[in-house]
Amino acid sequence: MLAALTQALEERDAYSGGHTLRVTELATVLARRLGWDDGRLATLRLGGLLHDVGKLTLPRSLLRKPGPLDAREIALVRLHPVVGARIVAPVLLGRGAFDCVLYHHERWDGRGYPLGCRGLGIPEPARVLSVADAFDAMTSSRPYRAALSADAALAELERCTGSQFDPTVARAFAEAWDAGEVPFAAESPAA
Repeated sequence: MLAALTQALEERDAYSGGHTLRVTELATVLARRLGWDDGRLATLRLGGLLHDVGKLTLPRSLLRKPGPLDAREIALVRLHPVVGARIVAPVLLGRGAFDCVLYHHERWDGRGYPLGCRGLGIPEPARVLSVADAFDAMTSSRPYRAALSADAALAELERCTGSQFDPTVARAFAEAWDAGEVPFAAESPAA
């Protein structure tokens, strides 16, 4: 059932197609760099595949909007972690994969959403997923902007280290990139 949810999300939006798989792979590489064992990696992979499942409830027109979102639309998008957590809770509540769904947009400085958690109060799997998710989002074309280059995305990760991202996790991503461990194949949307 969880695989079907992931597939439905992938098919719903041409611009984010492949996103969950790329984020999951990036997060796995990063977690390996951080020394995670196989059990924690498996949990992270499941969380990566499901992290955006709450977007299934968003109107397609909102997901594909070519311009900036208004305040109401931003509020709707910011609900996707809570909605996703409700969807997966019957199966994953109390497990690390659930944490990925609920907390992946929290920020190290506490200015994220949906709960405003900060620092080590954000579960580690979500802190890892956050870096992978941001890198893939920046290096993928979206209806409202072209993809950034890998160098530009890495510079943005560095700029946001300590504010948006856990410094240890962001540094590990940069180290993995420098070591050639990070697969990079940003996708362009289907025409």
